[in-house]
Amino acid sequence: MRFKPLLCNCNSTMTVDGKALAKALDLDAAPAVQSEMCRRHLAAFEAAVRSGDDVLVACTQEAPLFQALHDEMQGSNAIRFVNIRETAGWSADGKTAAAKMAALLAMADAPEPEPVTNVSYRAGDELLIVGPGAAALSWAERLQEQASVTVLMTDDGRGAALPHERRYPVLSGAVAELSGYLGAFRIRWSQRNAIDLEACTRCGACVRACPESAIDHSYQIDMDKCRSHRACVQACGEIRAIDFSRQDSARDDEFDLVLDLSETPLLRQSQPPQGYLAPGRDPLDQALAASQLLQMTGEFDKPRFFQYRQSVCAHGRSNITGCTQCIDVCSTGAIRSVIDENRVEVEPHLCMGCGGCATVCPSGAMSYAYPRVADAGARLKAGLKAYTAAGGRDAVILFHNGSDGRALVADLARQGRGLPGQVIPVEVLHVASVGMDLLLGAIALGAAEVRVLGAGSEAEEYAAASRRQMATANAILNGFGWPEERLRWIAADTPLALEAALWRDAPAKGLKPAGFALSNDKRSTLDFVFDHLRAQAPQAVEAIPLPAQSPFGAVAVDKQKCTLCLACVGSCPESALQDAKDLPALRFIERNCVQCGLCVRTCPEDALSLQPRLSFAADVKLPRVLNQAPAFECVKCGKPFATKQMVESMLARLGGHSMFAEPGALDRLKMCADCRVTDLLQNSRHGNIHDL
Repeated sequence: MRFKPLLCNCNSTMTVDGKALAKALDLDAAPAVQSEMCRRHLAAFEAAVRSGDDVLVACTQEAPLFQALHDEMQGSNAIRFVNIRETAGWSADGKTAAAKMAALLAMADAPEPEPVTNVSYRAGDELLIVGPGAAALSWAERLQEQASVTVLMTDDGRGAALPHERRYPVLSGAVAELSGYLGAFRIRWSQRNAIDLEACTRCGACVRACPESAIDHSYQIDMDKCRSHRACVQACGEIRAIDFSRQDSARDDEFDLVLDLSETPLLRQSQPPQGYLAPGRDPLDQALAASQLLQMTGEFDKPRFFQYRQSVCAHGRSNITGCTQCIDVCSTGAIRSVIDENRVEVEPHLCMGCGGCATVCPSGAMSYAYPRVADAGARLKAGLKAYTAAGGRDAVILFHNGSDGRALVADLARQGRGLPGQVIPVEVLHVASVGMDLLLGAIALGAAEVRVLGAGSEAEEYAAASRRQMATANAILNGFGWPEERLRWIAADTPLALEAALWRDAPAKGLKPAGFALSNDKRSTLDFVFDHLRAQAPQAVEAIPLPAQSPFGAVAVDKQKCTLCLACVGSCPESALQDAKDLPALRFIERNCVQCGLCVRTCPEDALSLQPRLSFAADVKLPRVLNQAPAFECVKCGKPFATKQMVESMLARLGGHSMFAEPGALDRLKMCADCRVTDLLQNSRHGNIHDL
């Protein structure tokens, strides 16, 4: 290990076997095990800092204390933290948790993910408060000294008296669109009330002049009371703030931050952009949101979580839409279709790094950049190797997020039986990033089962996408001859529910671990995984049927309908469908097919259909002929130029058309392009090319 482990049994509340850990982690000597490293034995930590060694502190509860002391001592060594208490020691299986502790320490020792480019935000203090007038103006009064406030009242403003001093803009109208992100929000709205608050001087003349009292000091007209006397217009005079005939066009403006006090939020996606908060009507929630927004001014950076390769994207060809899985799963609205360019576009400022797009992408065009699959795979491989070296068997990997998932695991240790001894928790930024390559990759690396914890904060589209991935992956494992449900989504938001899901039947038997590493190319990783699984499968298998929307499969051709026009070849983004160049034939490489359906949507004869499956036939990586036909030879020169079926189809469709009523005109469909032009010149009624 590069990092020197510092171990503590937390006041003797758990068993920590230093000798077993030293053997599993290939350490030169067994590390000392303290009982109060954060109190009486703090000197042990100080000595480790002075030694200059990089240290791995097996305690996260007191991480702030250790980090502060490390900074105070100006330690030149690196410091990391790992939790072995709630995740291993505090468990009904805690006395035999040495193997799991070894896995946790080994994973914490893994190299940091490779850095990626950052996405920058620059946010000033331009704050838009939008919603009912009374609430919006109330918060504007509180915040106007801390931010540059603008109010957009979206109701009729009744009962919301405007401030006596014009310290900030007050607008009114109906919101047409709100878009953008922290530092770059754009809102479009249209004014509906006859009084333009930007022009109004708030002199009160209209209030006094209105015989129906339809105007109060919100300076908005109650049209239910108004009887069209128009005394207010005369009272307003040359100011001209009141215009009942106004046909207001959409107005727009830009803001850094948005506080949305609407009862129904303007932005309805599961994860709205940073810089936008919609706390609803609760005053306490509104106060918390206002406080959070005031802290979002300045410059911020975050990793660019995704990478996109348009060359293998199956979204579209020739303005025909194929795969939309990344768009469908994204809960932030960061991905949009650019179908006229046959691609998708990701707004990196809206991307929250969930990784769901990379998980569902069938071709690998969208991949998770931080951390990469290769980084996650390296951690898993190191952890499972240490687990096995310490005598552990049949490990169960539990992926969870770093927010409510982490808290739920900790609460289970405090309030229940803790995690079973075979369950190794692996924290990820978002569980939606755990795709089929990582799920089956973990099985290939030696895990017996994989569980993904949905603790409640995940949008439903992510849970559904993960379940679909698992359904396909489980179908593959079942097809190899392992009937167990080795991959499972756990929906649990309480310790009791998590305990019930984990403390159940004994896990399946783990496989012999693979020696390869997971790569960032999804299809290549899965090829290695499938070969490894097939080599250990209890039954020989040539093909495994898969559920619909699986990313593997074949294309079937109805030869009675197919005219070999080869439009499908041009539509295939993965070069799975190919022509034969020297003869009329349609060829297919099954290994390349991602089941995007573009060929099916493009085919003018409706002759193609998808067959989701995983094939291990000898020719799966080689071109095989799906359809071929004899060539039709030009009736003049004898040169082959199309298929017989295609020409016969054209003759049948166009035989009765008026354009081909001229004697001999229909025969031109039986000619190659050169002979057709020659025949036109020779046999035209006018004999002049300019008349053709």
